[in-house]
Amino acid sequence: MTEATRRQIDNELRAIAGDAFVHADEPLAPLTTFHIGGPADWRVDVGSVDTLVAVLRLAAEADVPVTMIGGGSNVLVADAGIRGIVVRLRALGISQPAPDVVRAEAGVTINGLVRWTIGRGLAGLEPWAGTPGTVGGAVHGNAHWQGRNAGDLGRAFHLVSRAGERRTAATPEMAFAYDASRLQHSGEILVAADFVVSPADPAALRETARASLAYRKRTQPLAMPSAGCVFQNPDRARDPVPADRPASAGALVDAAGLKGYRVGGALISPTHANFVVNAGEATARDVRALVERARTAVRDRFGVDLRDELVYLGTE
Repeated sequence: MTEATRRQIDNELRAIAGDAFVHADEPLAPLTTFHIGGPADWRVDVGSVDTLVAVLRLAAEADVPVTMIGGGSNVLVADAGIRGIVVRLRALGISQPAPDVVRAEAGVTINGLVRWTIGRGLAGLEPWAGTPGTVGGAVHGNAHWQGRNAGDLGRAFHLVSRAGERRTAATPEMAFAYDASRLQHSGEILVAADFVVSPADPAALRETARASLAYRKRTQPLAMPSAGCVFQNPDRARDPVPADRPASAGALVDAAGLKGYRVGGALISPTHANFVVNAGEATARDVRALVERARTAVRDRFGVDLRDELVYLGTE
């Protein structure tokens, strides 16, 4: 890209989104739960669907890639950063269009949505208290918690295509599966989701939320920067998990003797072996090396090839 082309794209992005919401060559580390990641060519904080569509159309015309980022959980941004435009949705609206439906825009945090529904005596989302990230990220990756998936909670999903076309998809159209949705293949972007709720006693909902958060605090290294689980749990139907071992990625990494193993600033958590934490100045290269060390150890010991849950963004 020539310097003249870069200046033109920069000027057009600022005209679309406003100077305050366009950030050039700034590190992404502060926007990720890992606190790791180099700069994006541009990061644009988008506050409306119209602005999103305008950014997407500009990117298409300029042949510049667009990467979406939500709350920065479940991702590892490369040390060299991400080329092109990184879009972060900052629309934070929540509404109740029907008695049994709550609509949340994609930039809303899961915790913010849980608090909103509990405060209005609406049940359905309270077990997700303490879940990192945003509505957009949770739907895109079909986040899971204690046997339930984010897709199970939804009724309708409001999407924008990379060409700027808008539509609403019902749950069956979303092709939800373990850690997967159609959005990972179609390139569509979630701008809002409708979740099913029902009336309930706010005190009982708060108690459920507290119990969920307490369980997370007991079993996960919440005090240290991480991206959440790095591997998907194996599936006994297709993975040769030993009969005397649980179908748990963390349990297999632990049994391979890697709890507390460290590469540079990256550490396999002593609390939960499916978490890699940033123990201080970790780089993406450190994390990648540690993840591959764990994958190799489990493959060599148990014959199970662990699949990534962590999403890698950018290239070295």
